[in-house]
Amino acid sequence: MIRLDDLAVLVEAVRQGSLSAAGRRLGLTPVAASRGLAALEAELGVRLVHRTTRSLSLTPEGEAFLPHAEAMLDHAEEGRAAAAPGPAGISGVLRIAASVPFGRKVVTPMLVGFLQTHPRLHMELRLNDALVDITAQGLDVALRFGELRDNGLVARRLANNPRGLYAAPHYLAEHGTPTVLEDLRGHSCLAGQGATHWTFERGGRAVRQTVSGRFFADSVEALHQASIGGLGIVLLSEWNVREDVEAGRLVPITLVDAAIPDQGIWAVLPTRRFLPGRTRLFLDAFAAHLAEAHIAKPPA
Repeated sequence: MIRLDDLAVLVEAVRQGSLSAAGRRLGLTPVAASRGLAALEAELGVRLVHRTTRSLSLTPEGEAFLPHAEAMLDHAEEGRAAAAPGPAGISGVLRIAASVPFGRKVVTPMLVGFLQTHPRLHMELRLNDALVDITAQGLDVALRFGELRDNGLVARRLANNPRGLYAAPHYLAEHGTPTVLEDLRGHSCLAGQGATHWTFERGGRAVRQTVSGRFFADSVEALHQASIGGLGIVLLSEWNVREDVEAGRLVPITLVDAAIPDQGIWAVLPTRRFLPGRTRLFLDAFAAHLAEAHIAKPPA
């Protein structure tokens, strides 16, 4: 008979990368975690993982079984929640990924109240401006901007995400304010590492504009601070610069012949037939938070 505790050892070992880390997460000794995994393999009659002193990897049988193990744990969690309705019934660990500025400015403030409302729930927030493999990292939700490109995942649009061009007042006083798309060629544009174009909309069609400047970065926050310092024009979400505009540190720039497309704020989920209740609860609460805090407009 398969034990839920043994399933938890397997799932956590894959997520954490080792049995010892899984044991720490579950409150087990390394010996107990190893015995739990061995018991699961004995029950199934197959080897699920390759184990060495430094690494752990799934066998083909383990890769095939892992989604079922996760689903069984999720179903069990749902059953416990159904038996204990209300906030006290929501428990487990929810793993979320977001970009650094969005996670710091928007997600974390919401999670504080969310965790206070659900005292049995645990949360992991991983911040990275680069796209992450949510399946490989064992994430439940990745909060992203823009259309989903990976067809192996599913996504839910939570809100619109208006964006704009911004620059410091002293930069515009020295270099002038662009009014048409072509004007950007003569300005220092602060773009991400390796980026050579920004995409705009004109007459319902996408238009790519070449951009260049003296400063590039793989960090949105670095580009943001560089724009405040007067190094050039930056393209950012409205929620990210609202305080700077109100304080006069940045000035919005409007082009008369082009608009910046709305990327949307998306919740990206691993492909699963079963969505845990804690994930659904978070998505609903976060969408409401975006609307109530006027961070981004809800989708039409």
